[in-house]
Amino acid sequence: MKIVTDSGADLSFEDCQKIGVSMLPLKVEVNGKSYQSGIDITPDEFYDLMDASPAMPVTSTPSVGEFEALYRRLAADDPQIISIHLSSGLSGTYNAAVQGASLVKEADITVIDTLTLSAGTAWQVLAAAEMAKASTPKDVILHKLRQIQDATHALFTLPELKYLIAGGRISHLKGLVASLLNIKPVIGVDHQSGKYISLVQEVTLKRAIKKMIEFAGKLYPEGTQLRVQPLHGFNPDAVELVIQTFKEHYDCVFEAVTPVAPVLGAHTGPSLVGFAVAPMEIFRPL
Repeated sequence: MKIVTDSGADLSFEDCQKIGVSMLPLKVEVNGKSYQSGIDITPDEFYDLMDASPAMPVTSTPSVGEFEALYRRLAADDPQIISIHLSSGLSGTYNAAVQGASLVKEADITVIDTLTLSAGTAWQVLAAAEMAKASTPKDVILHKLRQIQDATHALFTLPELKYLIAGGRISHLKGLVASLLNIKPVIGVDHQSGKYISLVQEVTLKRAIKKMIEFAGKLYPEGTQLRVQPLHGFNPDAVELVIQTFKEHYDCVFEAVTPVAPVLGAHTGPSLVGFAVAPMEIFRPL
């Protein structure tokens, strides 16, 4: 069994190599120069370039041809392939993967739209890799990935909305009004559309973080042990507040703090802070 993903999962190229996963990078262009997200530019380097650039970064997906070529290479060794990707509501990567898969008739390729991003996608990739290593049947792997997808939520907030506005990820009018009012939105990813949704708005970052974590706690039965992966653009103080607030209210197993990939940060900016969360019990059979 071969596992494929993209850099929207916020797994480094080296991490993917260690677990036997093939990763195609999304690309981000800053000030006329193109970089492969997750490969040849780090988040801190990216935000420095972004701040110095007179224009917003431009992102792009792997091409259909790149997917086709990768699938053909992998199929020569094993025709069973699971390809796990960033939400189709936020990127064209999933559609490019589907088109690439349709051209590789010699392989049995299942392309998964995770309808989420960052760690929410990574958890599915890691689970698939672990089960594939254990020679788990494909249908069992796919069932577990659906369980993880249904149980996982990605939530974030950010003090600055200008990057979301400029990237067209929220209504320009709503974003502009929120900026003028200095509102800090709590944003999730809708499980049906895979698009950003505004859940609630607060007037300070501290209150937005508290509300974001309260919302997460209400998603699961009281007493549920939570798996939490803190995420941020380049905002270490805010991500530490997320961790401390979680510790005060819930029983958590924390994964390492993850800087979001440049291709995601291009649309949210360095101030983003958030997390992926799911019941720990979902992952224990792995």
